Amino acid sequence: MTIVRTRFAEAHPGLADDADPVTTEIIRQALNAAAEQMKQSLIRTAFSPIIYEALDFAVAFYDADMCMLAQAPTLPAFMGTLGFCVREAVEGVGGPGALSPGDVILYNDPYGTGSHPQDAAMIVPVFHRPETGDDLLVGYATIKAHWLDIGGKDPYCTDTVDVHQEGTIFPGVKLYDAGRLVSDIYRMIVANSRMPEMVIGDINAMVAGARTGGEALAAVVRRYGPDVFRRSVARMYAHGEALVRGWFERLPDGVYRADSVIDSDGVNGAPIPFGVEVTVAGSSVTVDLTGCPDQAGGPINCPLPSTVAAARIAVAFLAGAGEQPNEGHFRPLELVTRLGSLFHPVRPAPCFMYGVPSDHAIELIIRALAEAVPDVVPAASGGDINALVWWGNREATGEPWADGAPHPVGQGASRSADGASALMYISESATRFTPSEVWEARNPWRIERLALAEDSGGPGRHRGGLGLDLSFRVLEDQYLTAGLARTALEPWGLDGGLAGRPNRLTVEYPDGRTEDFSLKTRIFLPTGSVVHLRTGSGGGYGPPSERDPEAVRADVREGYISPEQARRHYPHAF
Repeated sequence: MTIVRTRFAEAHPGLADDADPVTTEIIRQALNAAAEQMKQSLIRTAFSPIIYEALDFAVAFYDADMCMLAQAPTLPAFMGTLGFCVREAVEGVGGPGALSPGDVILYNDPYGTGSHPQDAAMIVPVFHRPETGDDLLVGYATIKAHWLDIGGKDPYCTDTVDVHQEGTIFPGVKLYDAGRLVSDIYRMIVANSRMPEMVIGDINAMVAGARTGGEALAAVVRRYGPDVFRRSVARMYAHGEALVRGWFERLPDGVYRADSVIDSDGVNGAPIPFGVEVTVAGSSVTVDLTGCPDQAGGPINCPLPSTVAAARIAVAFLAGAGEQPNEGHFRPLELVTRLGSLFHPVRPAPCFMYGVPSDHAIELIIRALAEAVPDVVPAASGGDINALVWWGNREATGEPWADGAPHPVGQGASRSADGASALMYISESATRFTPSEVWEARNPWRIERLALAEDSGGPGRHRGGLGLDLSFRVLEDQYLTAGLARTALEPWGLDGGLAGRPNRLTVEYPDGRTEDFSLKTRIFLPTGSVVHLRTGSGGGYGPPSERDPEAVRADVREGYISPEQARRHYPHAF
């Protein structure tokens, strides 16, 4: 049994003490603003709604040591993975010494990105050109975004049995070499996509965004000089580390555990139980996933980068104080995994639905710490992104089309408040819910219902947030892949609060048949079918008998709960 310990080492040791705090803060905010500029460039030029509407991407800067300088508010699930992307991509082309100004590297190997091949990364090395001497590598601008299709067995897969079925892999190759397009790589991308025009449009947007970010990072270094920049970055990392360590120091030392069950692996129907242990020791925290099952036969295996991301998201959620994170925030964290397991699979294990165990792990790390910090930890949420991906050929033109999106869930209640209703799960909390008008204008369906789900929130002293009821009427024959998890597990309540509702997807066919799906690839939807998505809600916090009667009556007035539900769980309000 091979145990792997992943730590985040100190960068630029000894430099932080000499940095000016005012200059450090100016540089920190300049980096955050530059990352936001890179984000907006991508949004404004992307072809696919999954990028420019749903915001299924992340943008970040890394220093020359491949430590995270800044990340714009984008997809948290990619927060822990982009550093792996940069490291593996640069190694794939021969290391830092093989890089030149104008290079753009493409990388989408799932075991380095942590996700499916459709989540591809573009990396632009950033150089500082002094008045004399050679160009100095000062960092990297990187974007990771979801492509609609890159040659998998289906545009979105829940039933793969090895990684080779999941899409074409580019294991670190130069798409641009010293500013010149590498046409062979470009043609391979085009040849391996069912929707090449959309994918190429998004690739060009990613290249433009990463170059925009690279120019902004170079401008910051040029303004302050490499030496001041390095010292300020070291102080910036030290601040992030101190912030997180200060939070964990206030917790009682101990080992905290939580357990859950995954519905299935998408191929074999059996549920998969697993647990997580979180050890707090002084100002450090260790997340241990060595007790999880061996890697699965279906595509729910979570490669190490996304396991790291899950731990990072949980730590940032609890201890990050709402700051945009940098590498320093994660120095107090150690992750322990077992090679060949669900959370550290080895090639060629399938991993297309890596987000299923990753999202479970986030929720369990937070739940494990409920014993240590009950005032902070909320009850469970719907706990999944409820991904749906649709595709087909338009009847009038025969043109291929595809679209996909995550969907909101109810959030868990806390000791101080009700849970929020219909928000993206924390792993996708910076993404957006595509407007109905965009969907109906682009895709062959009609939205027949879009509403908060009455009675869905877990009852409690504070009520869980409501899930969403959403119904699509299919206007042309098409296919759907359902990527739902947590369809059997009810979102738990805390401190006497009751559970919320799980996620559910039901297809109502034109002949009156109905069928429920969770992880299912290529569901054929004939014209006239109706797809009903019922996203999960949040669990309640505290006994329902302690809920403020006026809050109960307000919930009834607003339609959040029915009079019957109110009398069943809150009779004291009447």
